[in-house]
Amino acid sequence: MGSASHSSSGNILLKALSEESQLKIFPQLKRIQLPLGKVLFEAGQRESSVFFPIDSIVSLVSVMENGSSAEISIVGRDGLVGIAVFMGGESTLNRAVVQSAGFAYQLPAASLLYEFNNNQKTRMVLLRYTQGLIAQMTQTAVCNRHHSIDQQLCRWLLMSLDRVSTDSLIMTQELIANMLGVRREGVTEAAGKLQKLGVISYRRGHITILDRQRLETLCCECYATVKRETDRLEEY
Repeated sequence: MGSASHSSSGNILLKALSEESQLKIFPQLKRIQLPLGKVLFEAGQRESSVFFPIDSIVSLVSVMENGSSAEISIVGRDGLVGIAVFMGGESTLNRAVVQSAGFAYQLPAASLLYEFNNNQKTRMVLLRYTQGLIAQMTQTAVCNRHHSIDQQLCRWLLMSLDRVSTDSLIMTQELIANMLGVRREGVTEAAGKLQKLGVISYRRGHITILDRQRLETLCCECYATVKRETDRLEEY
């Protein structure tokens, strides 16, 4: 673990903040390792820190009283975990769990809140990111309701790839099924179809995308809708 460099953060959202905010925030960033399955927040928990993933992916998961759960959005190098800090809610509504192991920057929540309240550009960047995250949540709900497991898996793979900037993922089918809120057998069948088509290679929890263009063709419109929103952040 260590402090972040002032010249490079590895996180798109951090790079989009105002220069004034970066000068204050960057020295406070602590680079930490996020192991697979680590829970960063539970629903209802007050957030004392926020996290900016570098090469890890964090799932925001809605958990029911009976223990069943489903993923409502994912956060990678495009954003942060902990928007409740500056959105007025002192605690998070969902569980935040590491979906793909890697590294992230940890920042005291109070530091981010101060910059949100006192720097206009930083505030607009954070609000625009939040809008994109809400769009992802909305589209995920629609996709899970109206599209096939095959299409949901394609969307999920593409969104995960975008957030780690690689062609490979370390994911078990059981984890994917839990995130999508579907049966493992459905994911196994859908992944098998993609493998037969030469779109992916899957072995012992390692998924490699062999034909991204074909994967995008097989996906529903939900991926493109969400990507348009998240890409807007890079306009800053």
